[in-house]
Amino acid sequence: MLDDIDRKILSEYLKDGRLSYREIASRIGVAVGTVLSRTKKMEKEGVIKGYSAILDQEKLGYELTVITEVTVSKGKLLEMEREIAKLANICAVYDITGLTDAIIIAKFHNREDLSRFTKSILRMPFVERTNTHLVLTTIKEDFRLV
Repeated sequence: MLDDIDRKILSEYLKDGRLSYREIASRIGVAVGTVLSRTKKMEKEGVIKGYSAILDQEKLGYELTVITEVTVSKGKLLEMEREIAKLANICAVYDITGLTDAIIIAKFHNREDLSRFTKSILRMPFVERTNTHLVLTTIKEDFRLV
């Protein structure tokens, strides 16, 4: 279980993953050794999986964000999800409850890229149908939770 100090450390990493142990220690008011040991422990336990930059996808040319619902037949959901997760433009793949089996969140440069993606999914064995929603405006998109 994470305590308040762990959460503060994680919060600082989410603000800027390039911060040194010393900078984090100064910001949250603990010893450098505390930040070092707790960071290493959270890395070992898989709480911290890696460090990366937060990019502006639109500035990189990803103009379209889509949410695609997928219905799968014959109990092949996990196999289909694993194959879709390997594709380049995929941001997230979720098993869900409800009328469809999975939700895919993906980003594309243009309609042609989206069309190729949709057709490739529909060619996959056991995919019965898809229902794709085009995001018109992104109000919030941030998976950095502590």
